[in-house]
Amino acid sequence: MTIQYSRDALKFLAKLDDRSIIRIKTAVHGLTQTPPVGDIKPLRGYQDGRKRLRVGSWRVIYKYGVEDLIEVLLVLDIGNRGDIYK
Repeated sequence: MTIQYSRDALKFLAKLDDRSIIRIKTAVHGLTQTPPVGDIKPLRGYQDGRKRLRVGSWRVIYKYGVEDLIEVLLVLDIGNRGDIYK
């Protein structure tokens, strides 16, 4: 399974310190395991299977997809707890 980050997710990661980036990327890597590891909940109001991963006070919005017969984990957005759902 490959991991793809959106432009918004990469922008947010660029603002963080190295320790925080490692923490978030480690948590995202846990989503590639079977079963996925972490505090995961499905998002209401979306029909495309979006879920959120809690990493401390940050939230990672992601979904699974398939590209050219390869499973892909699409990280759609990363943000602070209060701002990510707006």
